[in-house]
Amino acid sequence: MSGIIGHTMYAILAGKAAAQRKLPVWPVLGRHYSSYLCGAYLGCDVQTMPEAVCVDTGQEVGYGTAPLERSPLTGGEVRPWSLEFDGHAYRPKEIHTLFYGRAHLVFGWAPAERQHTVPWDHLADYCAAVVTDSFELFGPGERKLAYLLGWMAHIVGDSLIKSVQPGIELQLLDGKYTPRNRPIQDLFEYHEVGVKELQLNWPALLSDLAETPVEPIQFHSMRAAQPRGELAAHFPNAWSPDLAPLLGVVLKENRRYQAIRNPRLIEQYRLRKVKGEWRCSEELSRQTGGLTYAEMIALAEQADLRHALWTMGEAIAGLFEQVIERAPVLQSLPTSDGPTWDEITSPSSKR
Repeated sequence: MSGIIGHTMYAILAGKAAAQRKLPVWPVLGRHYSSYLCGAYLGCDVQTMPEAVCVDTGQEVGYGTAPLERSPLTGGEVRPWSLEFDGHAYRPKEIHTLFYGRAHLVFGWAPAERQHTVPWDHLADYCAAVVTDSFELFGPGERKLAYLLGWMAHIVGDSLIKSVQPGIELQLLDGKYTPRNRPIQDLFEYHEVGVKELQLNWPALLSDLAETPVEPIQFHSMRAAQPRGELAAHFPNAWSPDLAPLLGVVLKENRRYQAIRNPRLIEQYRLRKVKGEWRCSEELSRQTGGLTYAEMIALAEQADLRHALWTMGEAIAGLFEQVIERAPVLQSLPTSDGPTWDEITSPSSKR
């Protein structure tokens, strides 16, 4: 399944929770929404690249690290895809092994590097150090901050939905985060919450997300750079500046391939009305064991998926709060976007 739908939804709800709490970072999210949502997906999932190439069409298919035996385009044969860099062909699994833990911090490290796992109760300290360095070492500008907040949203979202940390209670078909459950979660979040309740324009959101530039601060947050600043002072381990050239190519590839994936995902999640009933794709139905769209939504409602999503948004906003407490540079940010146009142009505002 996509991954991007869930993480985008978590970030959107976290932004709403941050606005409700009047945190000084929430106006930044609105001004740089695409970078925020990009950070919430590509800020962590560096394995966003093809898994294979369709032999019949020559098109890249699949999703890195997910095995693919037949082409989803034609049903025909596939050949492995690799990222060529500096004379080496990197398979997605190699990229995952090198970088996944560096992005997710609290889990996902390769076995030989698990000693670098950041304890959960030190996550806010780590993120605050990166935020402080983003201002002191990388110059002015809010866009990188929005991206970093998205990255934080992903870490919390993955940790809770994958049961790395407790906090989300969700029982659908066979647990919380399983191959059979993920189509239900994605469809519910895409249509019932996203389109119906939040009036999201998913094609525009996903397209804009993929077009955002690579943020240099990500090399620093992943310690694939020369050690410096608050982060190096408090977390001196795991710095590997030799990985920076490869990471730069990977981050560009993430954006390139996500732009290819977007229309495929939109089509995959499209509903069709047949005899007055909304139906999802046969493939998604098959993954759930043959459930109809109506049955999936009924299961999601019964499991109170909305509450789980609310809990997720609140948990992410909670991390934002902890980071703000530790990063004085954030405490001076205004908690509003300033006066509205109506206020500026009202008769009482004229002198």
